[in-house]
Amino acid sequence: MPPTKHKKKHHHSSSTIEKWREEAINGGSLKRVDLHTGSNGWASPPGEVFSLRGPNYLTKKAKTPAGEWLMNPAGVDWLRSNSKLDHVLARPDNRVMNALRSSENEKTSKTFVIAINLQVPGRDHYSAVFYFSSKVDEPTNSNSLLYQFINGSDSFRNSRFKIVNKIVKGPWIVKTTVGNYSACLLGKALNCYYHRGPNYLEIDVDIGSSAIATAILRLALGCVTSVTVDMGFLVEGQTEEELPERLFGAVRICQMEMSSCTFVDNITPTSKILPMNSENEDDDDN
Repeated sequence: MPPTKHKKKHHHSSSTIEKWREEAINGGSLKRVDLHTGSNGWASPPGEVFSLRGPNYLTKKAKTPAGEWLMNPAGVDWLRSNSKLDHVLARPDNRVMNALRSSENEKTSKTFVIAINLQVPGRDHYSAVFYFSSKVDEPTNSNSLLYQFINGSDSFRNSRFKIVNKIVKGPWIVKTTVGNYSACLLGKALNCYYHRGPNYLEIDVDIGSSAIATAILRLALGCVTSVTVDMGFLVEGQTEEELPERLFGAVRICQMEMSSCTFVDNITPTSKILPMNSENEDDDDN
């Protein structure tokens, strides 16, 4: 029957092996919505909507459609707290890591998570957290640029962590302003803090560390319910061997309402919850 067929298609990328990921997606404080018609939620834009450095970029400056993401979406959280939220993946109440741990088997034990925590300054502190997980049976290649980024130094990460964004819907002033910053090395423009755990990397992006970024954000938040924005995250390719560039994840935020956030207490993450990798003990020096 057609309904059954449609249901199978919808869940094709999330078999029982990835039941945890469906749980993580559905349990987020910001709901998943339709890519084209949804509002007050998030969706997964196809890579083709982003233009990245192509194989001939160094000689011809040519960009090409991004193609498929390297990782799968694993949910979005829109959080509010009395103070800045750091290292959310190490919180005992982090639902994404809890879902992954509760379903651990031979497959999921090899799953790697990257979380982008965009920290929004203000009287109340907000965090938009985007989660991405490695694909089943597709571990990150040890020769890949993403692997180097995950296991590299903070200085290397800062020199390569890149965002590409596009205003899909929104007032002219927002489109014009954000358009001037459509591609940016976040690690150079803002203070970024990296937390490397045994099966994850979290990147905390302090938007308040840049006056320009804060001004742009305040402009966008002033009309946030009418703004839809695509954001793609990648490791910048700077040599011929590192091209073409590939997104490791992308998200579309659709006309979000500030009130849809979830309030959480700011607690100090402890290594007893998720032991940190000893090779990255210098993370706190940033």
